[in-house]
Amino acid sequence: MAKTFYVTTPIYYPSGKLHIGNTYTTVLCDALKRYKAMRGYDTFYLTGMDEHGKKIETVAAERGLTASEHVDGLAEETRALWDRLNIGYDDFIRTTEKRHKSVVQKNFETLLEKGDIYLGTYRGNYCMPCESFYTDAQLNEEGACPDCGRKTTALEEESYFFKLQKYEKRLLDFIEANPDFITPETRKNEVVAFIERGLNDLSVSRTTFDWGIKVVSNPKHVVYVWIDALTNYISALGYGTEADGNYDKYWLGDEVLHVVGKDILRFHAVYWPALLMALDIPVTFKLHAHGFYMMKDGKMSKSKGAVIYPDAVLKRYGLDEVRYFLLREIPYGGDGVFTPEAFIERINYDLANDFGNLLNRTLTMINKYFGGSVKPTGASTSHDEDLVSTIASVKDGYVLNMDALKLSQALAEIWRLISRSNKYIDETTPWMLAKDEEKKDTLENVLYHLAESLRTIGVLLRPVLLEAAPSLFAQLGVPQHLQTFESLTFGAAKNYTVVKEPVPMFPRLDVDAEVEALRAIIAGVEKETVEREAVSIDDFDKLELRVGLVVDCEPHPNADKLLVVDVDIGHRTMRVVAGIAKQVSPKTLKGKKVVVLTNLEATKLRGVTSEGMLLAGSNEDTLEVVTVKDLRPGDIVK
Repeated sequence: MAKTFYVTTPIYYPSGKLHIGNTYTTVLCDALKRYKAMRGYDTFYLTGMDEHGKKIETVAAERGLTASEHVDGLAEETRALWDRLNIGYDDFIRTTEKRHKSVVQKNFETLLEKGDIYLGTYRGNYCMPCESFYTDAQLNEEGACPDCGRKTTALEEESYFFKLQKYEKRLLDFIEANPDFITPETRKNEVVAFIERGLNDLSVSRTTFDWGIKVVSNPKHVVYVWIDALTNYISALGYGTEADGNYDKYWLGDEVLHVVGKDILRFHAVYWPALLMALDIPVTFKLHAHGFYMMKDGKMSKSKGAVIYPDAVLKRYGLDEVRYFLLREIPYGGDGVFTPEAFIERINYDLANDFGNLLNRTLTMINKYFGGSVKPTGASTSHDEDLVSTIASVKDGYVLNMDALKLSQALAEIWRLISRSNKYIDETTPWMLAKDEEKKDTLENVLYHLAESLRTIGVLLRPVLLEAAPSLFAQLGVPQHLQTFESLTFGAAKNYTVVKEPVPMFPRLDVDAEVEALRAIIAGVEKETVEREAVSIDDFDKLELRVGLVVDCEPHPNADKLLVVDVDIGHRTMRVVAGIAKQVSPKTLKGKKVVVLTNLEATKLRGVTSEGMLLAGSNEDTLEVVTVKDLRPGDIVK
């Protein structure tokens, strides 16, 4: 029976759009799930929305919506974003769902009966953005919230309390007995220090607002948002219901991992295990608290206008580019910095120059020297052994780092093999071997070694690059059974037959233009606002714009983002490859009269020749191809 792996993100708080930091957590969990599945685990990935609390009630009112309308809309937006990022979650829980509410209410009443929850009066400083109370001693030097720095409000109200202090020693004993319970080590040390300073009983209900789960035995109280939210990790698995098969299978299974940002470490490392102990539920999870994505001048802040939303970046650069940067740039245990320069550099150097160029050069040489097919010949060079040993050591290093949740380092291991493979080309000089007929077997063996190296790279990249890895396998002609982790033994492939026309996966970007575009995105202008050099009427007259009738439109065979459009422009039919597949359906475009730039220099895009360009407009929400009604195919647009 396969081992189980249950991984969770925190459930996100829908006070506004999710930013790149939330996206990092979600992509990180997705990559871990895909890695574990690739290793043969039975996986379950949970994410969702934390939808209760005073802040939700307040933000909804500011928007002129009910709380229910507000959270429904943001839940829909969040699901759509995760779909665009191809997040392979298995369940999306919302704390407003009945399956969750019933578990929270039942747990609350159980703790009341046991005496672990009691009624009292709370006096403290409340921070609404953090949904947290603090004692005077816990406030920062300015007398504000120690977590977010905002002003708090002094409140006094009747409240139920959870006997957190009762579990102080038990928590410390558990952490000592399970040294890998919290990672990285620095976070564990923070938690131990926090507990050793002494725990206070925790206020776990509110009476000053209604948007929450009611306490069954005293409905004027709603359950404190954090006690409500943390329960999602078991309520989503059917805990306490007849449908608790997933609870037994995954919570009581082999590996349970909560992944959170370091700002919510205390809630998950102290409150949550104490609550489980009080309910006599096994503490089976491990907790990984990662760093933040920072801006150049500090932490992302909506109030300062320094926030990056993933939609615009995803739309402009693509799925793999975003996933790779997010996972590569945050070091284990530290923070990452998002700068336009670093983002474009990762695409141009890591993806285009190093990885993309290695694949393209290898495919080109296999086609040029051997008609597209190579096999091992045994005619070795003095550099082969080092390449093969690098392949093996990279695989081992990759596994070690992935299992330790060090994804940035795992990617660095893959790039160590990419770098070694590029060096192998320089060392063996295939173009020189090709000049000597007696060295034909050596040349073929060199190219086979490169193909095997690329196959390994493709397999190891499967959890991260969801488009490039399948493209690599398709272009190399790697059969399904050799795309698995288990197949990673050098020489497992008996031969390779590659595509005749290699398709570059990551075209190089214009650094200056893209840095300006990213700065505009960061500033909140999610469209092209790059100032361009002024043109004269003579420059414009060089463009030939004509009306065209779309006679056929199909998805590009080698690229998810492209459509292949055949357009009748009056005197002939021309082919246009357009990067609009994510926004425009082929069915809706067929039969439309569009505006086409017809005298554009022809170019190949992923193996298909494009002779022109369609005119379209876009903003942060949509893209529309420009269409006309009464003009005829071939009519000039000027």
